[in-house]
Amino acid sequence: MGDQFEASAHLHTYTEAADWINGLIPFGIRPGMSRIEKMMEMLGNPHQRLKFIHVAGTNGKGSTCAFLTRVLLQNGYTVGTFTSPYITKFTNRFQYNGEDIPEETLLALTNRLYPIVQAISATELGSPTMFEVSTALAILYFAEECVPDIVVWETGLGGRLDVTNIVYPVVSVITNVGMDHTDILGDTVEQIAFEKAGIIKPGVPVVSCVQQPEAVEVLRKKAEECRSTLYLAGETFNYEYTGEQGSYQSFHFTGPFREYDIEISMKGEHQIANASGALMALEVLRQYMAFVMEEEDILKGFRETAWAGRMEEISGPPRIVLDGAHNPEGAESLRKSIERHYPHKHLNLMMGMLSNKHHESYLKHILPIVDTLILTEPDFRRKMDAAELHEIAEGQKHSYGKPGLQIIVEPDWKNALELLKSRTEAEDLAVVSGTLYLISDVRAALLGQTDSEKGW
Repeated sequence: MGDQFEASAHLHTYTEAADWINGLIPFGIRPGMSRIEKMMEMLGNPHQRLKFIHVAGTNGKGSTCAFLTRVLLQNGYTVGTFTSPYITKFTNRFQYNGEDIPEETLLALTNRLYPIVQAISATELGSPTMFEVSTALAILYFAEECVPDIVVWETGLGGRLDVTNIVYPVVSVITNVGMDHTDILGDTVEQIAFEKAGIIKPGVPVVSCVQQPEAVEVLRKKAEECRSTLYLAGETFNYEYTGEQGSYQSFHFTGPFREYDIEISMKGEHQIANASGALMALEVLRQYMAFVMEEEDILKGFRETAWAGRMEEISGPPRIVLDGAHNPEGAESLRKSIERHYPHKHLNLMMGMLSNKHHESYLKHILPIVDTLILTEPDFRRKMDAAELHEIAEGQKHSYGKPGLQIIVEPDWKNALELLKSRTEAEDLAVVSGTLYLISDVRAALLGQTDSEKGW
């Protein structure tokens, strides 16, 4: 059926292609599989020719994908990686062996998708969304251009009705469950866990670091229904923080097949959980799917994994840490990580958010350690007004704020960044947190990147 839709040059440059895909954003997030299933059918179902590790969760998906990708590459496998949002450039979403898709390849594949999207738009299904087209592009790239040994495949939102759920993976990973995207996924832990558990497929093993008992029961029930083995942190495998050595933090992993002493450069105890979940998934591949991985290469892969915008320290002075914590669980992890890894005299926090998050709970977790809070606005259509965020912060300040907490409102993020730097002395710590759309812009500014595009 794909032959009916030959590529033609509707789009002539990479910029045109990326702009066309991003131009589908106004169609919004529409959970459901009908449009992606139709696209795959019209392309000859290329996704059925690939092996996937499917990763879902509220926080930690990107870091888990980074661990999986780096360790598999270190062990000699070719790896496709599909993640979102991107920090620097639209091509970041689609990587083969750690390198972005070439711009000319993205253009060619987008021109193949263009008539298919137009044809579906004319039906009762309506236009495919930006994320649906990006997912289809990723599948085409991996199935027809580079054909990796395995694809590390991150969900966009939820799991059950997320378009990435078109694939049938060899192993699934659910990092955790928290209160995020409650307007779409539900406003209880059980409802959100149900959506995440939707990636569990019949007979496919699933690894999870979920902790809440009510969420664990949802995953356990789904795994039993699918007759899938559930590898659960705290039951099937365990991990224990064992200290720091230089720029690395270490932990001991005990699994059903073997034990490891692992070092990672990524900061925060939540990264130990992410690394442990990734290691358990790799152990499943090694034990049951004939993946050959040497312990030396596993250890080296974990040591060398990095992920932009997650507890990422940018060279000072002043010391600035970037972290895309944007929900209550992320704020709690950020606070613990700062207290463990970054001794400081004063903490100055710059924060910008989108308008659909649990900001009260976020502030409740972080305000007790903040000396100066600078509220700003990300350069994004769904930004939250800094003045509105200020009202929430003032409401939380009395109950949770550190004595002497100063709150400053500066809607322009560039001015806010200069203010943050000017107020941070040598013994202080500056942190930029909130939506990754803000992190992307700040990171590009601090690193002098001129080709930053940022987006979902």
